[in-house]
Amino acid sequence: MKAFLLVVLATGALMMAGQASASEALAKKSGCLACHGVDKKVLGPGLKDVAAKYKGDASAEAKLVAKVKAGGSGVWGPIPMPANSPQIKDADIKSIVMWVLSL
Repeated sequence: MKAFLLVVLATGALMMAGQASASEALAKKSGCLACHGVDKKVLGPGLKDVAAKYKGDASAEAKLVAKVKAGGSGVWGPIPMPANSPQIKDADIKSIVMWVLSL
């Protein structure tokens, strides 16, 4: 039973890592990583900084999905983030935002 539980936990961890990898690849393909570093600011804030800012905020996913879709400025500095809709599908934006919040 203990071995089975370890296999289930390991499988779950691998699946989550695979999903994170896929979401990171999607962020790169969508152009997010041209302006955002994972660990550091590029033009926009580092994605880990975004995750830290919204940690514990139950409305963070909806806020960030809306921000990615519509663009905006003023939250992280003077450089505006362009709107990313309709060139990025809503489902892809949600996947990227969920990945960012998991960092």
